[in-house]
This record gives sequence, structure tokens and C-alpha cells, in this order.
Amino acid sequence: MERGVDLIVPIKNLDRAKSRLRGAVPAHQHSDLVLALLLDTVTAAVRAGGVRRVLVVCEDERIPPALAGIGVESVYERGLPGLNAALRFGAQHLRAEGSAVGALLADLPALRPADLSAAIEEAAGRRTYCADRNGMGTTLLLAAFGEPLHPRFGPGSADAHAATGAMRIGGSLASLSCDVDTEEDLAVAAQIGLGRFALAFHQEMVRRPQRVDVG
Repeated sequence: MERGVDLIVPIKNLDRAKSRLRGAVPAHQHSDLVLALLLDTVTAAVRAGGVRRVLVVCEDERIPPALAGIGVESVYERGLPGLNAALRFGAQHLRAEGSAVGALLADLPALRPADLSAAIEEAAGRRTYCADRNGMGTTLLLAAFGEPLHPRFGPGSADAHAATGAMRIGGSLASLSCDVDTEEDLAVAAQIGLGRFALAFHQEMVRRPQRVDVG
């Protein structure tokens, strides 16, 4: 069996996800923006060398149909208590001989396949993680071949993963560290280069009139 990495991409209900992005687009488009971030992320992930399978674990019935034709798998499972539980569920679903399991955030719209490939190559089958731009969060966690994922996502997850023995990688891979939680993050991702789904939203945001406060 070909060695490779099986990636789990967990995502919340689209209406509840990315609360700090509310207001970036009209309220009725918020879920569409969140979905766009996911679609750009997984579209890049399936094109990365070293990635064997991509599984989206979701609790929103709108997501599986939106993934059709991209080349990813999905599992719809409600009631999982948080991100780490969703990742453990996905790891159980994907576990197979000859692969390593990894976790990839769903909000990396500037992700370049070459950067993800480089991170996997740098990991070389070891337990590793990639930190986000501020160095506190985690955008990618890779288990060692044949070992459990042991996710520790949440505040300070970079240090939490390091404490489990994970080695930090990908310090120079800008697109892999650029997760999007705020409108400012989206602007940074746009400088790197957004995928086509999020790009359409960003272009509309740039064109919209700016509010001027009058004292």
C-alpha cells in the first residue's frame, strides 16, 4: 500500500463557524464565506504531494454536496463535542495501514499545494505540527506513522502539541500558517493569493463602499 498522509479537516455548522468574521460580508452570505474557505483549503490539499486521502468531518448537511467533484471524502456526524472529538472520530474512520493521520484546519484559503507537500516532506513520518502566524495556534498536525493523532486544538494549541512531543515544522511556509479568523486575516491571505472560492468574496469586499464615521 502506498505510504501517504490521510488528512482530516473538521468544520462546524456553517452558521456558527467563524464568528469573528461576522460583518465581513452581509449576514446572509456568512455561511457561504465559511464554505468558501473550506473549499479552497481542501482543493489545495488534494493536489499536494504526499496526501493520500482528505476527509471532511462536518455537522452541516450543506457541506457534503458542496464537496462533490473535488476529490475529498466527507462524513456527516452531529453531536461531536468540539474540534478534538471531531478529529478523533475522523482518525478512527481513516485509520489504515501504510499511512499517517493528520489534522488540517478548514480556514486556509491561500494554501498552496507545494507548501503542504513541503511540510509533509519535512515531517518525514514524525509527529509534527505547523503553527499559525502568531505562533500560538496550530494549522496542521501530523501523527507519526502508525501512531494516534492525539489532537490538542484550542487556545495555545501550538504549545500543547509541542508538549505531546510534536516537532514544529513549516516556519517558512506562509500559506500553511495563514488561517483566517478575521477580516484582517483574510486580507493577509489575499496578499499570499486566495483560492478561487474565497477570492470572489474578497473582491466584493474590496469593491464595497467604506463606511466613514462623521463626528
